[in-house]
Amino acid sequence: MDVMGDKATLLDTGRFVQPSDRDETGEGEAVDEARTRLAAQAGDVEATSVLGAMLLRRGDLDGAEPLLRAATAEGDRAAANNLGVLLHQRGYADEAAGWWRIAAVAGSAAAAHALGRFHRERGDEPAAEYWLRQSAEQGHALGAYALADLLEHRGDGAAEQWMRSAAERGHREAAYRLARALDRRAPHEDEYGAGHGIGDGNRAGGRDRGVGADSGDAGAASASAVPAGSAGSVPGNEAEQWYRQAAARGHQRAALQLGAILEKRGELKEAGRWYLTSAKDGEARAACALGFLLRDAGDTESAAVWWLRAAQDGDGNAANALGALHAERGETQTAERWYRAAMDAGDVNGAYNLGLLCAEQARTAQAEQWYRRAAYAGHREAANALAVLLLQGGDATGAEPWFSKAAEAGSVDAAFNLGILFAGRGEEAVALPWYERAAAAGHTEAALQVGIARLRDGDEREAERHLRCAAGGGSAEAAYRLASVLDARRPPTPAHELGEQVHEKTECEEWYERAASQGHRRAQVRVGMLSAARGDVVEAARWYREAAEAGSRNGAFNLGLLLAREGSEPEAAVWWARAADAGHGRAALRLALVYARRGELAEGQRWADRAVSLGPAEVSERAARLRDALRQELTA
Repeated sequence: MDVMGDKATLLDTGRFVQPSDRDETGEGEAVDEARTRLAAQAGDVEATSVLGAMLLRRGDLDGAEPLLRAATAEGDRAAANNLGVLLHQRGYADEAAGWWRIAAVAGSAAAAHALGRFHRERGDEPAAEYWLRQSAEQGHALGAYALADLLEHRGDGAAEQWMRSAAERGHREAAYRLARALDRRAPHEDEYGAGHGIGDGNRAGGRDRGVGADSGDAGAASASAVPAGSAGSVPGNEAEQWYRQAAARGHQRAALQLGAILEKRGELKEAGRWYLTSAKDGEARAACALGFLLRDAGDTESAAVWWLRAAQDGDGNAANALGALHAERGETQTAERWYRAAMDAGDVNGAYNLGLLCAEQARTAQAEQWYRRAAYAGHREAANALAVLLLQGGDATGAEPWFSKAAEAGSVDAAFNLGILFAGRGEEAVALPWYERAAAAGHTEAALQVGIARLRDGDEREAERHLRCAAGGGSAEAAYRLASVLDARRPPTPAHELGEQVHEKTECEEWYERAASQGHRRAQVRVGMLSAARGDVVEAARWYREAAEAGSRNGAFNLGLLLAREGSEPEAAVWWARAADAGHGRAALRLALVYARRGELAEGQRWADRAVSLGPAEVSERAARLRDALRQELTA
């Protein structure tokens, strides 16, 4: 119950104007009260009513009651309303309602509001609606808000009209609820959208894990998503305007939401101000969000202060953030304590992060325990992590249902892992839909696998589309395969009029170079070949050498050819030896020829034997003839 209605009700007559130069010691109020008391003693009914309201506001019920009764007896409706307030405070609700009815019939909007609230508390909704509507239609903000709340409870579409009316009259809770209603109708991003700081903590701490991934990364807490609706807010959005109005009037949740909108839009300084305002008013989620904002700005010490404040107020997300902070510093016991605090606060991420922490420390049994706890609570990434753990332990049968559960709940990594699981069993047709699901959600390696499958099926157009997605996502293998697809379509290089080759770098070369720069050995060899073809020996040698040093036998062989052409046969022989030792038949044949020319027949014969065994057939045939000739030379 709103105790005494609004200020206009308490000073209903308008005769008592507030002085603008009132001091801060209370002397102004004392002077007003003294004047009012003198007027009341002189028989002024309105002064008697106002004096009673003053005493009521101060909490002096015994002093206020006789004054209010006296003014009410003289027909003062404001006194009747405030007498009802006084009696309600004393616990005489039914008697209070009687006086409110008298005041409401006399036209008091505040009394109509109080009477409507009285009937609603007793379950008499028709009577409540009648009186609240009387109050609202007279322009009473509290009455409009209470009527909107009643209608909203019933699902009546007229609720928004009255909520807006209350908000327009300065009711901050109405402004906040109107903003929330508008926000819920606005389009907004899915759960994979960016943003952090507020929300239900539904996203897990730590990185998502694929099959075979390192099982221990305890270093991240949930930077959970912005609440539904606020992520979609844009400049000029009506919901934002109402959040701003409510926040300006001190509504801490509105300040929190406004901060989230501004953060999403990149206006971090103003977002931080609203988070700070909300946090200082005791909103733990705002303190947590402010911590994330400070962390992103590089101020982890200040972030930790706000996370601590939020965690001590029961915010599980902040406790997770503190756990992650201490885990990054190697303070595992403190990290574990905060993860447990998060779990105790009802944040399932706490159990997941405990699992990550235990996995990092090779405490596999405990990691499995915490993953299970989080997974049974519906944490999809915990289900995926549990499945990975089981798979690494050789329990593929136990892993599959957890992968399925996580994937069905929306885990992209779990969908990809299911694809790997089925592909490993040779069930490519079953694996493909899971790869496609993960690829559709932006999983780079899944897109690569779909591209490879489409190439295998002969669907080059779909293959190219998926390979482009994967290559754009940073997959070197996808970039190489995409380049190969484009390379196969490339027409012969046209000749210049004067017989000179004109070379313009094609798209396939750009993709080869991207893959090569990411360390893809076959792409490095291919870029080397393309460089050599256009006469850039230095560039070709650089790429061949890079591939060779990374273990590419083709790179080593081609580097040897390039060096031999440049007259550096001894160095070429070194690279051919490396390639031959890695199983390159042509390199072995080249070495046999080098040693034969030098007259080192035994060594030549040894490399010829090696070339015969390595192949391919054409090389084996030539190497066999060379070996036989060398043998004859040795036995002559």
